[in-house]
Amino acid sequence: IEPSTPSLRDFINCLDQQSLPRVLQICSGVYFQGSIYELSGSEVCLSTGDLVKIIGLELLSVSCEEIDTGASFELPTGYLGEPLNNNKDLPYSTIEEIVGLCPAEVDACSSLTFISQNDLIIDNFTLPAGKQLTLLSVEVAKNGKRLARCQVVEQNMASAEILLPLSLRGEFYECQGDRGYTLQEIMSSSRLSCRRFRNTNENSGSLLVFSPLYEISAIMHMRKNVVKFPSSLEVDVQDVTGEFQDLVFITPLSMTEVVSQPTESFPTMAEILDGPEGNQFFNCSWFQELQRGRHLVLHSFGTTTMILASTPKGRKGKQYFIISESYGGRMRRRAREFESVYELYLASSQSPGLKVSVTRHCEAVEEEGMPALSVGDQLEVLGKALMDGLKDSSGAAQKVECLICKQTTEVDEEDEEDEEDSKEISLPLFMAGHFVEKLSDNKKYKLADLVRNSLPIDIKVVTRDKELEKDPLMGLPALKLEETFTETTVLTSLPNKPDQCFELPVRWLQMSLCFISDHLPWSSNESPELHVERVTEVTEKFYYEYHKLTSKIEEPPPRPPKRKPSSSEVPKKPSKSESKSPNFRSAVTKHLDNLSSKNMIIILFKIQKTCFVK
Repeated sequence: IEPSTPSLRDFINCLDQQSLPRVLQICSGVYFQGSIYELSGSEVCLSTGDLVKIIGLELLSVSCEEIDTGASFELPTGYLGEPLNNNKDLPYSTIEEIVGLCPAEVDACSSLTFISQNDLIIDNFTLPAGKQLTLLSVEVAKNGKRLARCQVVEQNMASAEILLPLSLRGEFYECQGDRGYTLQEIMSSSRLSCRRFRNTNENSGSLLVFSPLYEISAIMHMRKNVVKFPSSLEVDVQDVTGEFQDLVFITPLSMTEVVSQPTESFPTMAEILDGPEGNQFFNCSWFQELQRGRHLVLHSFGTTTMILASTPKGRKGKQYFIISESYGGRMRRRAREFESVYELYLASSQSPGLKVSVTRHCEAVEEEGMPALSVGDQLEVLGKALMDGLKDSSGAAQKVECLICKQTTEVDEEDEEDEEDSKEISLPLFMAGHFVEKLSDNKKYKLADLVRNSLPIDIKVVTRDKELEKDPLMGLPALKLEETFTETTVLTSLPNKPDQCFELPVRWLQMSLCFISDHLPWSSNESPELHVERVTEVTEKFYYEYHKLTSKIEEPPPRPPKRKPSSSEVPKKPSKSESKSPNFRSAVTKHLDNLSSKNMIIILFKIQKTCFVK
């Protein structure tokens, strides 16, 4: 005999919610073979053969139909209209069905009165037909049988109590009285919801039948959240709870969801469901292992302090790394180079007392407040201040941000030893220049010691991390430690090398996996000693995406506009007649006499060049 396959709606309407959860198998219907439907923002996919574990029901609305007219309308779940009377013409076949007329929300059962159409024989006692019985309570006998305690009222108003087995069969009718049922009471009873009713104020009105609409909460394979869909979906289902009582549904987890699991869940085995395809952030060996279907050992999760580092551009281009703060190599500081006063200002704000040497001559531009600098000059940054700059058209001086420095210049005098000349100068932040940092030590540092100071810092690794099989930082000509940041990571290894671990940065890996019940690749009494990969090479895309997410781009202040000369200072272009006059020629000659020899040479060179071209 083939098992019955009712529609989803019929199954849910007759389902006792106390029996949840129930496992259903999709058999056939409109929603099958991979059909996908968007229902109230929740995507539902029901295919033939799918298993669905129902864990909850929520009443959405009730469809009410008039039997005589066929008209139907929706009633909200909070409907507070007139009470409804049960149709007395429809019989009940057992005492249990009559007891089912009392919803769970009803505290007292004394308002339920019914009669039997036939004589009832209980043991050696016969209850005549037509006697009114009032339900008092439901009890459980010593032998486990459930009994209904009822009150029988005689004609002389005398009363007696009798116990009726719930399994007692017969033809029972509810007595029509003042008792009415609210919509909530009807829907809370699977037996009441299948009955027909009339409005208490319109006993001669049309019969009403109710069809509830539920929102089903269920668990499905490969769905990370509880699936919700209405009971009105036109699919046929089969109850297979007995066969799949212990079925474990696979729940995909994102990396963020992995680290939200309780710590007691680790270590554990996991399987990759969807790898980080298209990810262009990592350029390391462990990233190639993150393929679909691959098993991983997840040891734990936590927060790791990392340092973003980069190399100077070379033949292989720039390289980028994220380095764990626990990196065990040793390194020496390298002098930083700066190409503007603004870069000096940024570095000095993080390293007070910064000292640099000038590596290229810089001519003075007095009108813009830029002093002359010579190769070898020593500068010590003292602070920043607002200084008077160019004057605007109204004659007021513009304020310019300047870096105040102590300039030390060696003075070479005849017949005397070299002396040093020191003075304070102000360098506008917009001023270009070439400087190199002065370092006073040649000490080997740990990474943790360096990052306690301000970053960025230029370094060179001189001693490799001995716990790493291959240290990618060893042999690099230079490395800039740019900034520190913290990442939530999952400590992971491959099953064939459970002691060789690497850290998966959660926010940079878009992948899904699931926990599996495979045994851990070591004996229960001997956990392996873990060795963690402390250096991860990342791509240029990671470097710029990181700065896009975390950094604020600071532009140097613009060069102030040059002062516009007044109309009286602007020389008028002479006419042809004026240029030929002796007075004009004498004025030109006088102007040339005022020019310096250097400017004269430049003018003569331009004139010769122009003549040569022509």
